[in-house]
Amino acid sequence: MESGAKKADLTELSRVRERVTFLYLEHAKINRQDSAIVVIDTGGTVAIPAALISVLMLGPGVDVTHRAMELMGDAGMSVVWVGERGVRQYAPGRALTHSSALLVAQAKLVSNNRLRVGVARQMYQMRFPDDDVSTLSMQELRGKEGARVRRIYREESRRTGVEWTHREYDPENYQSGSIINQALTAAHAALYGLSYSVIVALGASPGLGFVHTGHDLSFVYDFADLYKAEVTIPIAFTVAANATEQDDIGQLTRLAVRDAFVDGKLMIRMVADLKMLLGDVDDDLDADVVNLWDDKLGLQKFGVSYRESTEDGQS
Repeated sequence: MESGAKKADLTELSRVRERVTFLYLEHAKINRQDSAIVVIDTGGTVAIPAALISVLMLGPGVDVTHRAMELMGDAGMSVVWVGERGVRQYAPGRALTHSSALLVAQAKLVSNNRLRVGVARQMYQMRFPDDDVSTLSMQELRGKEGARVRRIYREESRRTGVEWTHREYDPENYQSGSIINQALTAAHAALYGLSYSVIVALGASPGLGFVHTGHDLSFVYDFADLYKAEVTIPIAFTVAANATEQDDIGQLTRLAVRDAFVDGKLMIRMVADLKMLLGDVDDDLDADVVNLWDDKLGLQKFGVSYRESTEDGQS
């Protein structure tokens, strides 16, 4: 039986903002050696410390052992399975934080219409820094955002010379899309993976969205939309402008996006933005504390053998 290393303590794991953004692998075997994942392919064998990777994207032809997946979960690494046709399935590791502070704050904000609209306006305000959107309705914000995105596509088309008609993505047939649509799909997939990783690493919920709703990745779509116009859309158009029909558009786009994530220190911004949107919770997110909730007495100690009491508190 394979012997494994002791599960890493939270203090031993790299903070999310200090990790490499994502790593894409295909046609490889993945195993585990102590606290590293071991990747074996035709090029040789490489050991990668699990605590340094934020998102692992697994493409076609990947075999991964149960022990390797156990390590990824313990290290708080997000795993994104990427099919040949662009179909994705997300599988999270455990959050790097043991605190539920951000999750509780998020649930409170999304459960109150007034507070929810306030967060949605904040997210739109980040995209319209020169305009005041504090009084706009959700319908007005959607219309304003739609016009902005269409304008960005037109501007990128003029900048790069890439013909643009409309966004088209068939999850059942990735290759059927135009080069620019394939590049956009690959770029956004990487951004969704990074957004997902930051959200779950800090203990928030990927499913509690403020603009998008009803999907287990609603907040991922909300969060990723903050960065598409600045990062993934320009990269996709640049890749499409320089690519040929023989090129692997997905690979070229992923490499370009990866470099932009690292060079632009996007993960550091994402961590700060997420905390700002959810109220910049003061609780120590590194704390490993469990309390009991009481509707009258507030938080009570966990691990105490409580005695039966009457309503007035007398034993």
